[in-house]
Amino acid sequence: MRAQKIRKRCLMAVVMMLALSLSALAGIKSQPVFRPNLDISRTVGAINIDGNINDPGWRTAAKIDNFVERNPGDNIPPDVATEVYVTYDEAKLYVAFICQDDPNEVRATMSQRDQWSGNDGVIVLLDTYGNAGWAYEFFVNPYGIQKDLLWSSVMGMEDSGYDLIWESAAQRTASGYTVEMAIPFASMRFPDKDVQSWRMDFWRNRPREVSHQYSWAAYDRNEQCWPCQWGTVEGIENVHPGKGIEILPAYVANQTGELNGLPGKDLNFENHDAKGELALNGKYTISSDVTAEAAYNPDFSQIEADAAQIDINSTIALMYPERRPYFQEGSDIFRTMFNSFYTRTINDPQYTAKMTGRMGRNTVGFLFARDDNSPYMIPLDQSSLLYNAGKSTANILRASHSFGQSSRFGFMLNDRRFDGGGSNTVLSLDGLLRLSRKYAFDFQFIGTHTKEQNNPGLTADDMGAFAYYGFDTTFNHGKNTIALDGESYFGSAFITRLYSRARHLNWMLDYNQLDRTYRTETGYDPVINQRTFNPSASYTLYFSKGLLQRLVPHISKFNRWDFDGRMENDGLGFGVDGILNVMQASFDVNYNVASRAYNYQRFDGLRDASIFLSGSLRNRINLGLYYNWGRDINYSRLKKGDYVNGGVSLSLKPIDRITIEPNFDFTRMVAIDNKARYYNGYITRTRVQCQVTKELSFRLVTQYNDFGRSWDVDPLLTFRVNSFSVFYLGSTYDYGDIAPMQRRALSQNDIPTTWKMTSRQYFMKLQYLFRT
Repeated sequence: MRAQKIRKRCLMAVVMMLALSLSALAGIKSQPVFRPNLDISRTVGAINIDGNINDPGWRTAAKIDNFVERNPGDNIPPDVATEVYVTYDEAKLYVAFICQDDPNEVRATMSQRDQWSGNDGVIVLLDTYGNAGWAYEFFVNPYGIQKDLLWSSVMGMEDSGYDLIWESAAQRTASGYTVEMAIPFASMRFPDKDVQSWRMDFWRNRPREVSHQYSWAAYDRNEQCWPCQWGTVEGIENVHPGKGIEILPAYVANQTGELNGLPGKDLNFENHDAKGELALNGKYTISSDVTAEAAYNPDFSQIEADAAQIDINSTIALMYPERRPYFQEGSDIFRTMFNSFYTRTINDPQYTAKMTGRMGRNTVGFLFARDDNSPYMIPLDQSSLLYNAGKSTANILRASHSFGQSSRFGFMLNDRRFDGGGSNTVLSLDGLLRLSRKYAFDFQFIGTHTKEQNNPGLTADDMGAFAYYGFDTTFNHGKNTIALDGESYFGSAFITRLYSRARHLNWMLDYNQLDRTYRTETGYDPVINQRTFNPSASYTLYFSKGLLQRLVPHISKFNRWDFDGRMENDGLGFGVDGILNVMQASFDVNYNVASRAYNYQRFDGLRDASIFLSGSLRNRINLGLYYNWGRDINYSRLKKGDYVNGGVSLSLKPIDRITIEPNFDFTRMVAIDNKARYYNGYITRTRVQCQVTKELSFRLVTQYNDFGRSWDVDPLLTFRVNSFSVFYLGSTYDYGDIAPMQRRALSQNDIPTTWKMTSRQYFMKLQYLFRT
């Protein structure tokens, strides 16, 4: 009898749980609405940003609860309910989210702002001018950690370095989590008028076995304009964008040392005196649309060193991402299809000034910099040379105008003058014409003028090496020499693309060219004398059931020839990538065949096969794996070889506050006939981050480069009040194996591996933002 009662109670409990689940699902409003509308009103009570949505100010807030799943589903009902509340006062826009979910399934990372991914989270998308030219993106995860981006219609890129000061908080609940956000009007740019009408959307990310994404607005996959599909929020009245002054002083101190002496003789580690200096940044908001910024003796050092890249069989200068906040902010304004302004060419400025403006459908940017150590790149037909040309003055001017539905037209004028003589001027015209919902056409035309420095000694070593190996030391049919000998010439470049982006079929016709005398000393274009035609197409298949979520077969043709009509690259590639409905897994498999020419030699039968895999296990273990193999040119020997490249990247999160990110990359090439080794090596890097509180964190980076036989160890302590007020205390330790130098110096091959600290730095940085 007792057993029967227990079974009956269990059965009733199951029935009640099913009934509650069904009623919850039935209560989720989900009617796809394209370009929805929302009227909001000014709050009548106070709102405290603490994650609890029980303040009086929320009682009259406008409510949204009609969400759809936009990915992977196509405007289908979501699995869980989401509510959004929106209101404002004279100073801030307020948004609150109530996210229903199993609290044990919610995924979140306690980290510094902007440094989390793969988390549950909510997003506010905001186009204040409503012209689809650029837009704000505000993210918050269930710990209340922020992330903000600035989206631009130029190449559809997002500026991850864009930072605003705003408030956020979140709390876990028995039924999921809640988020509150307060975005000051003083931090944003919008029309200075009495009544606002903004394009907005509200998203929720919910990564499980599949990464679910829910939105207020329904989306048409045959529509390529992203902000054009957002909803409209009206009712914001009598608010004004901020004006004022921001002062950001910083004090930077460091003490360095390095290993000195001759190999085989006395080596000693020399410590230098500690140094400290002040840096000053200032920003003045001229109007709601225009901001001016200047910096004297700026500290543009990176807190974290660049990850090493394998370049053993590369003939061109490497390109590294920009990490310096001064150049990251507003970078979308200066972006073009070619890399016409590569901010890392402003290497070591003594002082700099910048002005950016976003005035309705117009954007404008101007940057001036006085650089003490200026990189100078000489692009060649299939390689490039890089030098330090000393001091220079750089001026960058960029403006664009958007029209219609996300079409635009713009220009850029760059000029660099070197103290040692010589200059480089670049004039660029570019545009995007949106032909329909699916089709678009974009282009960029560039004209350049170069006056070389008269400094042959700077390039003498490379000219000698070129002559020794039989490489041509001239260009432009022998009219000009590679050496810096004071020559002057004009150049040009052009790129155009016609493309279609739709639900299933996507294709692009891409043509670009750089003539023999094209050169930019404020951008990154490391090769010249080429015409390239690159058509490509893909077809997306969607699956509602089974293991596969999405499958995308694709094909591309790559043809490159020089201005004399000689073929440099004739390639064909095809492959398939896909997304699985398990562990957020994805894959990409490719096979390419090609014939290429290098240094007037033709190499046929080149091939490359590659596979990439990624996945996530409850956001505790994230894995990325790539492996490719084939036959390619060994550029130093001018012979073909068989190669293997591969790597693995992990992100391990034993607890929410600790992230461990080990990476390993390797490469190897051998001769085809006798399998003699051409090169073989690897780079490994591990980054450990511990977030003690929202403000306090510790990070340790270790890196080993097998090619250079070197170790780097970089610990760092950070206390961050907000995006701009921060304290850093850290050091860098560089170790190297000096045995190879000793063996050469002493002509002894039996000297064992000898590790020595080759350099070391202690540093401290304190900066604090003052606002009026």
